[in-house]
Amino acid sequence: MDRAGGGVTAPIRVLLAKVGLDGHDRGLRVVARILRDAGMEVVYAGLRQSPEAIAATAVQEDVDVVGVSMHNGAHLTLAPLVVDALRSVDLPVPVVVGGIVPAADVPRLEAAGIAAVLGPGASDVDVVATVRRVAGDPVTHGADGGR
Repeated sequence: MDRAGGGVTAPIRVLLAKVGLDGHDRGLRVVARILRDAGMEVVYAGLRQSPEAIAATAVQEDVDVVGVSMHNGAHLTLAPLVVDALRSVDLPVPVVVGGIVPAADVPRLEAAGIAAVLGPGASDVDVVATVRRVAGDPVTHGADGGR
């Protein structure tokens, strides 16, 4: 992405975090590795983050995308709060939700401002392509997601 202007291409910066009291982060750590291997810069905020803490970190780290992982069934409550917290600090970055999200809940999340939802079956290629797409990366990537 041309973050610096003047045609200088910088890697996509992604903030990854677990929202609320969900303590399972193995999948999120795998996603962090997938994105790093694809050439992205990953900021791992870790477990038990509040929406406000995620927004503050996103501002401080100047990220292009926020990814939150949820496996506790609170996605309809917590994910929109992350979007609201980002809006409250005037940071219009896309939010991607990963984890256990029933298909019936996806339209509600999208209506609340979530840019994309990735489920447990998402491949490495799916993860990379989704982050690049929501970040607005104009570069055409191969079938391997650019890896």
